[in-house]
Amino acid sequence: MRVRMLGTFKTGLAMLVLLVWVIVTPAPIQAQVSGASLSGTVNDTSGAPLVGAKVAIENLATGVSRDTATDASGFYTAPNLLPGTYEIAISAPGFATEVRKGVTLTVGGQSTINFTMRVGAVTEKVEVTEEAPVVQTSSSDISAVVNSTTVRELPLNGRSWTDLSNLQPGVTRVESAFNAAAGADRGERGFGAQISISGGKPVQNNYRLDGVSVVDFANGAPGSVLGVSLGVDAIQEFSVITTNYSADYGRTSGGVVNAITRSGTNGFHGSAFEFLRNSAVDARGYFDVDPNGKPTKAPFRRNQFGGSAGGPIVKDHTFIFGDYEGIRQAKGVAAGVQVPSDKARTGQLVAGTVTVDPAAAQYLAFWPHAPASAQDPTSDTARFSFAGQQITHEDFFTVRADHKFSDRDSIFGTFFRDDANFSTPDGLDQVRNGHHINRKAIIIEETHSFSNALLNSVRFGYSVVGAF
Repeated sequence: MRVRMLGTFKTGLAMLVLLVWVIVTPAPIQAQVSGASLSGTVNDTSGAPLVGAKVAIENLATGVSRDTATDASGFYTAPNLLPGTYEIAISAPGFATEVRKGVTLTVGGQSTINFTMRVGAVTEKVEVTEEAPVVQTSSSDISAVVNSTTVRELPLNGRSWTDLSNLQPGVTRVESAFNAAAGADRGERGFGAQISISGGKPVQNNYRLDGVSVVDFANGAPGSVLGVSLGVDAIQEFSVITTNYSADYGRTSGGVVNAITRSGTNGFHGSAFEFLRNSAVDARGYFDVDPNGKPTKAPFRRNQFGGSAGGPIVKDHTFIFGDYEGIRQAKGVAAGVQVPSDKARTGQLVAGTVTVDPAAAQYLAFWPHAPASAQDPTSDTARFSFAGQQITHEDFFTVRADHKFSDRDSIFGTFFRDDANFSTPDGLDQVRNGHHINRKAIIIEETHSFSNALLNSVRFGYSVVGAF
C-alpha cells in the first residue's frame, strides 16, 4: 500500500508540473488537431516584430472568424481551423491594416504566412486579392491533399473516396486483395480498400475522420461489403501523408489518410444523383452458361443514388450538413461444380455396375443434375454450371453540425452509419452465403481559446464496425 501511494503521489506531482509548465511556457506547442493550422510573424518594414498586432482570420464560407494577436516576438498562431478559403486581416495602431484574401488552408496542413506592415493611418487598408500558394515550412512530412473539387468531380467506379488516394505518389492499390465473394477469408482481412503506402502493408495505415481513427476490425481501411467507402459528397477533403509525419498522428507504421467531413455554410447548397450501370452492352464471359449448358450473358445492374444538403440554422453561428447514399446491386457470376453423372447415380460406373446402397442414395439428392450436354459416357462425373446472383443492399448517411458559441468557443459533431448486406449462392446453388457490415461513428469536438497563446481542443470519438 505504501508503494502504491508513493507512485500515485509522484505521478500526480509530475502531471501538476507539466500543467504549470504548459501554462507558463510562451513557446507554441503543437498537438494533434483534425483541421488546418496557420502561423507566421508580423514585422514592420525595418524587420522589427510588432507586439500585440491583432490578427483576424475569417472563413469566407461560414463567416466564422478566429481572432488572435502577436506575442513579444511578433509571432501568431491559429490551430485547428476548418479547411477552406480564408481572409486574414492584420491591424496595429499606427500601421495601415493589411488584408489578404483567398488564403486556402488544407486538412492537416501547417501553413506559414508572414506579414510586413507599413506605417499609415488607421483608416488605410492594403488589400492583397491574389494570394501566392501557401508553402508549408512548419513540417517536414511528405503529403498531398485531395481537395473538395477533386473528391466530388472525378468519376469513381462505386463512388469510393478512398480510391482517390491512389492519385498520390507512393500509393499503390493491392488489386488482388479484394474479392467480395471470398467468404471468411475476406472477413479476416477487412472489407476496405487494400492500399500500400510507401511500401508498407495495408494493415499498417491509419485512417482518420475528423481526427478520430476509423479503421476496421482488421486495422484496414474503412469499407463496406463491396470494398468501397461511400460518402463522397460528405468529404470536404483529405490528405495522404506518406512519410516523415510527426508523432501527433501515431497508431501507425505505414501512411496516414486524414479526412475531414463537409460542413454547412451561410449559403444553402445541395445535390441529388443517381448512377445506373447494367449489362446492356456487356460481352458474355467465357464461362457464362445457364443450367442447361447454353451460353448466356450474366446479368448485372447497379443503382447508386442519393443526395446531400447543407446550410445555416443561425447565420454565422450554427450550420448543418447531411448526406445519404444507397446502393442496390444484382450481379451475375458464373459458377460450376463437378456432380455425379446420371448413370453414376444409378450405379452404372465406367469401371462396372455396382449396387447403390439406399442409405447412401438419399445423399445424392444434395447434388444437382447436370444437363444432358454435360454428360460424358467416359466419366462418372459431370459439370453443373449456373449463373448465380450476388445481391448487395447498402445504405449510408452522414450528418454534421457546427456551432459557434462565441469568439473563443466552438463545437462540432459528426455522425455516420453504413449498413450493408451482401449475399451470394453457394457452389451448388442451394443456399445463400454472405456478409452484413454495420459501421457507425460519432465524433464530437469542442475548441476553446483561453488566450492568444493557449487553445484547447477536447475530442470524443466512438467508432465501431460490426461484421457478420
